[in-house]
Parts: sequence; C-alpha cells; structure tokens
Amino acid sequence: MAHKPSICTMSLGRCFAGHSMPHKLDMAQKYGFTGIEVFYEDLVDMAKSYPGGDTPENQISAARELRQLCDARNQEIICLQPFMHFGGLADRDEHRRRLQELQLWFELAHIMGTDLILFPSSFLSPDQVLDDMELTISDFTEAADLGLQTSPPIRFAMEGLCWGTRIDTWEGSWDIVKGVDRPNFGVCLDSYNILGRIYADPASPTGRTPDYEEATMNSIKRILSDVDVTKLFLIQVADGERLAQPLDKNHPFYNAEQPTRMSWSRNARLFYGEPQYGGYLPVKQILRAIVHGLGFEGWLSFEVFNKRLTETDKAVPEEMARRAAESFVKMAADVGLRTEDVMQPRLQAML
Repeated sequence: MAHKPSICTMSLGRCFAGHSMPHKLDMAQKYGFTGIEVFYEDLVDMAKSYPGGDTPENQISAARELRQLCDARNQEIICLQPFMHFGGLADRDEHRRRLQELQLWFELAHIMGTDLILFPSSFLSPDQVLDDMELTISDFTEAADLGLQTSPPIRFAMEGLCWGTRIDTWEGSWDIVKGVDRPNFGVCLDSYNILGRIYADPASPTGRTPDYEEATMNSIKRILSDVDVTKLFLIQVADGERLAQPLDKNHPFYNAEQPTRMSWSRNARLFYGEPQYGGYLPVKQILRAIVHGLGFEGWLSFEVFNKRLTETDKAVPEEMARRAAESFVKMAADVGLRTEDVMQPRLQAML
C-alpha cells in the first residue's frame, strides 16, 4: 500500500473567517489531496446555513452534502474529529450526555463513509477531569463497545494532546488503548503533539525543553518497541514555529485562559519542512520511525492550526493547499515514502 496524502478541512482555512467547504475541497483537489479529515467545526458551519440552524437533523443533512462534495472530487473522508472532552469526567451526567452525542457522530460518520472518530485527550480544568485511570479506561471501553455494535463498526483513535490535563503524551494515550483492549480502539500519533511536549517549550527562551535530545530519542525507542502498528489508526503531521520570544504574558499569542502549549498550537503550527516560517521540530525522525521502523502504510494527514487560517483573505485556502502539497513532496523525499507522486507534476505545472 502506498503512503497517501490527506489534510484536515480546518487546515485550509477556518470557516468563521469565511472559508467555505466547497472552495477548500476544490483547492485540496487541485493540489492532489485525495484524503480529507473532516473537522467538526466545518460540519456545524454547514448545518448552520440550513433553515433551523445547527440541529442534529441539519448536521445529518450537512454530512450528506459533504459526502457528495467529496465524492464529486474523488476524495475519501478518512476521519471525523475531534470528539472533545470525553473520558474521566467528574460530572457523570455529562458523561452520559456525551455518550448520547456519540450516537449522532456514529450516524454522521456512516453517512460520510468513514469509520474513524478521533478522541483527543481532554484539557478541561483538573476539577472537571478525574485523575482516575481505571474510570477513564472504563469510559473509553464503553464508547468502543458502542462502536462495535454499529454497522459497519466505528473505530476510534486516541490522541494525547501536549497540553492535556491528565494525558499529555502519546504514551498516555497508548496506555488507554492497551487498557481498553478492543479491536476498534487504536492510537493517533501526531508529530506536533509528541514533540510539542518532549522537545519544544514555547515558554522557554530556547524554545526547547532541558532534555529535548534525550527525551526525543527515548520516545522514538518506545514507539518502536511498544506500538503495535495494527493499532495505529491515524498519523497526523505538523511542525511548529520557533518563536522569536518566549510565549509569556508579553507575547501576542498569550491567552490567560489557555495552557501555553495550546496557545502556541492555535497560532503557530506549520506544515512539514517549512524552516522559512520557523519550523524546528525533528518531525523527520518521528516519521521515519513510524514509516520504516513500524512499517506504517496508508494516510499521512496534515493537521495544522495557525493564525493565517483565521484571516479572511480569500487566498488562504489555495495558499495552504499549495504549501501542504509542497510539504508532502518534500516529506516523501526526506522520509522515503512510497507514493503515486501526483503532487510534484501538479506543482511543476503551476509554476
């Protein structure tokens, strides 16, 4: 199986900045992206355009429209994400409400032709997320069992966000996967969230953690020794911008209501291989371990947030699609991906 290019809809421009789904998908198609991660925010934005606004029924209608848009462009929807703040909630009534919402997501996923939903680790306040691994695993097991009961079954990918409240590493998410122990429950490895915790520290003058080299080397060793590639359901790729000054109260990205790494994430993610924008994370080492060490095949998906995506400039979707395509071509060469090489000819034809 070849390595195939995918991109998240949000990474082509934020809907609240006026970037429409049809135009974003057009730009993804133009630059050779055949896989699409649907960001729930975009689906909700489509639902709001229907009479009655954002209702479950309109989300279902939006899912049908989105499937038609992708089918017309020969694009496969590979994932619906993110199902936020699930697992270990202190408010057990809220947990039950989230399970009900998950049933809607099953229907949305089926309509869009995908079987994968992403669970990111929660970043609610510590009083809202219990430090109780047994309960957290039980909650995710409950979701996995519900997914197995659907037809076709729904799979879940667990991702540790580098600013997560209780789970902030890939190892933490892998512990959940092992504890759940269901065939439809696997892990998402995201280069940004892995390295954003162990290599980068945007609040530091150096931009790095004190033991960044050793921590990265050890993490790669654990990926190679611990991860079962059959439980590796999603690969997301992004780099991060080396900030000119520490992200503290004096930095324009500072947000008192967000963890520092979250503020950095929302403003300063980059595509692979963009040193011209300040990219500095050792993404290539992580990807080589996953692709060659584990033998991963399939979709490699760009999930990039940054401040440019929030701008209303109509050029944003094409700019991001072009940058992503250039990035995928560079990544294929650097990492040694097996691809059908449709992007390089398209990029050359546009010069």
